[in-house]
Amino acid sequence: MVVLNKIYTRTGDAGQTALGNGARVPKQALRVEAYGTVDECNATLGLARLHATGSMAGRLAAIQNDLFDLGADLCRPEMAKDADAEYPPLRMVASQVERLESEIDEMNADLSPLRSFILPGGTPLAAHLHLCRTVCRRAERLAVALAGEEAVNPVAVTYLNRLSDWFFVAGRVANGGGTADILWVPGAHR
Repeated sequence: MVVLNKIYTRTGDAGQTALGNGARVPKQALRVEAYGTVDECNATLGLARLHATGSMAGRLAAIQNDLFDLGADLCRPEMAKDADAEYPPLRMVASQVERLESEIDEMNADLSPLRSFILPGGTPLAAHLHLCRTVCRRAERLAVALAGEEAVNPVAVTYLNRLSDWFFVAGRVANGGGTADILWVPGAHR
């Protein structure tokens, strides 16, 4: 277990930060942007959890832990050297994606099919889950951009893609199984 006795280190005062492998990079580096946005998604999820109860609260807690795993994965480059590392890095695994898919299927089974796009909102939980979805999509775009420049665990990108779908479906569940969804009406206020 990591012990954090001192919160500030002054090592980032010049605009650089350390990756999981110890390399120093600018704070605006694409890798830092990607895992920083995953952290932002986790913070928005913390707000959503304030409104969740029962199994939804448990699922959101599991996703928050996954998002820490994901941040750890993205902050540690050099995937080719993982097997030789003294301390192998934490990497996202297929079972985490499979769990999301199973939960999506379970939640979606009771929802009526959509015949319109829906606007983010409805219940407080649904509104927060839609915010999580949009932050997750941004994290995914950044992870995809990073994967275009250097090695990224493909499961990490898949997880983000599936998670945004999970947030969408969970938002509908939080809206009374879709009954409180706010439907988009094209051109309604012209």
